[in-house]
Amino acid sequence: MGVPAILRAPFGGRFVGVMALSRDDRGFALIAAPTRCIRRGDVHELIVTDEDGAGPGTAVQRCRFLGFVEFDAAGVLVRGDVVEVDGREVGTVAGFDECHFPNHLNIVLHATDARTGIERGLRPGTRLVVHPRSGNDLARRRTQDTAKDAR
Repeated sequence: MGVPAILRAPFGGRFVGVMALSRDDRGFALIAAPTRCIRRGDVHELIVTDEDGAGPGTAVQRCRFLGFVEFDAAGVLVRGDVVEVDGREVGTVAGFDECHFPNHLNIVLHATDARTGIERGLRPGTRLVVHPRSGNDLARRRTQDTAKDAR
């Protein structure tokens, strides 16, 4: 399954819990779907791995847990989206694990700097923003199509 082209706006939330957990044998089974919808008010867990090849349909062992985020706006998360915490990029969305769903979704990020939330100095209230990486070319295409139609 490829990454769908969806024109999206950035969205985010705030950490409501920050973690110090590290596991090298977690066994997260990332689902095949490269997207998940997030509702305003949802609380989901953010996890970082530095394992190459982490993505939809793979298993992830080495994990550093950032914490739980309450999203203050609805949005669509897509594999490859950039996640920024307190103005700094912490990783890109690798995939999703549903072992605790419907309680919460595990959002697994890929990063070369895999540290826990506590090791990063995060605190409850720290701001997180998701920056869509795919689909934004749709706005340019529509603008170009409109310009052609006007001629």
